[in-house]
Amino acid sequence: MKRRQQSTILQDHIHTYASIYVFVSILFLMGVLFGAFMVNNLSLVQKEDLFTYLTQFFGDMTEGNIASSQELFQQSFFHNNKFLGIMWLLGISIIGLPILFILLFLKGVVVGFSVGFLVNQMKWNGFLLSFVSVLPQNLLIIPLFIFVTVMATSFSLMLIRTIFIKQRTSQPIGPWIVRYLGVLVLAVVVITCSSGIEAYVSPYLMKIVLLTSP
Repeated sequence: MKRRQQSTILQDHIHTYASIYVFVSILFLMGVLFGAFMVNNLSLVQKEDLFTYLTQFFGDMTEGNIASSQELFQQSFFHNNKFLGIMWLLGISIIGLPILFILLFLKGVVVGFSVGFLVNQMKWNGFLLSFVSVLPQNLLIIPLFIFVTVMATSFSLMLIRTIFIKQRTSQPIGPWIVRYLGVLVLAVVVITCSSGIEAYVSPYLMKIVLLTSP
């Protein structure tokens, strides 16, 4: 019974915000593709400099000369919370809606560039490294970014209709605010999980790939 209710709630949510989900998902994918194309536009010197830095980092990782898992967790937790917190606040500001879309696009650029550069420089090993270093935490982070962007956009549009167009909403603004605060709480919980994966799981998988790769 509970599963049916949860399924119905999820279906209703997706149906209600389907158009916004399509828009932000396409925007994010455009960012990923743009980031991947950026790799091909780098000069040879830029690629060599980045690859030298990357090789040094991988060397330090295999020797255990990197930040502790606790430090990595804190860095990831605060960075992602700060980024998503800004996106959440932009939904309240109304005028920050375009910036919200830019931030989501940039997140896609970072993911696309990271994967694209690893594959471009290290071929199959680069694909494996991107699979274990970029994918695990982003399985949570990317859907979260899209979800927060959708909810921030819908909240901002609701404020625009209420304040500027003077359109009566189907329900008072109070429940909207409570729901929007719930989005922030959910984001912190998911970020905690993704930061744990990034700090404790991804480095271990990366070390295995680096030690076993030819």
